[in-house]
Amino acid sequence: MEAIDDIIIDFSPDQLLLLNICLGFIMFSISLNLRVDDFLRLIRYPKSSLTGLTSQLLLLPVFTLILIGLWDVAASVALGLILVSCCPGGNISNFSVHLAGGNTALSITLTSIVTMFAIVITPVTFQFWAGLLPQTSALLNEVAVDPTSMLLSITYLILLPLIAGMLINHHYPAFSKKISKPVQTLALIIFIAIIVVAVYDNRADLVYYFKLVFFLVLVHNGGALLMGYYFGKLSGLDVADSKAISFETGIQNAGLGLVLVFNFFEGLGGMLLVVAWWGIWDMVSALLLASFWRWRLNVAKKA
Repeated sequence: MEAIDDIIIDFSPDQLLLLNICLGFIMFSISLNLRVDDFLRLIRYPKSSLTGLTSQLLLLPVFTLILIGLWDVAASVALGLILVSCCPGGNISNFSVHLAGGNTALSITLTSIVTMFAIVITPVTFQFWAGLLPQTSALLNEVAVDPTSMLLSITYLILLPLIAGMLINHHYPAFSKKISKPVQTLALIIFIAIIVVAVYDNRADLVYYFKLVFFLVLVHNGGALLMGYYFGKLSGLDVADSKAISFETGIQNAGLGLVLVFNFFEGLGGMLLVVAWWGIWDMVSALLLASFWRWRLNVAKKA
């Protein structure tokens, strides 16, 4: 068997185009619920917002580097973990926060800010954090990723769909509210289907290596969820705010990560496995944790 760093996943130009369109569709579905007021909460409630941004943009990458050092993973796997940690929040974070009885407004604010500025945050932070480790820095140089090209790709994959959705929400709020849930559901189904197709078409290579990333992703994701919650608590925030920060730290936009893997890393096997499994598992873990917190709330109300 080849080393995991040498595995390249075949993905046709048509499949790549479909993946890019799917991500744009997902971002459009998210933006149908966004308003300018969501961004202004950063000014109105600076402490909770800055705590959440610190957890997601600083603590998560640092935790990722520590985990990579402790786990001694292959370079492509490490690069996948770093890429995930630099992506904006995932598209079910707001729903999970609402289900858990957290501060949904704070969750929306954090998702909005990080997603809108992902065109700069993701490529810049990814290059920075990946450049700190010898193995990931060497691999990054080997594939010769151009930060400018990545920035331009993220612009049309994220920024343009976000602006389109926000404009529809602003001018046609009733229509936006009506189509929001069906569009988000459809986008999520398409995203999962693309991951399944990508993995199935290359299953001979991926099944063998999946065991190398299975528990790694579980620990990475679980650590992110716990870290976000307790960082919020240690910062003096209430439980509702801490729940929001937990999900914003532990749910990442793996769809964007998957697109970047195929656009700039030629389907590098270790990266694909990490990002694809992250994209599936963080939805499962988020719903499990949200359901647990919802159950705790219901028990407390009955007591």
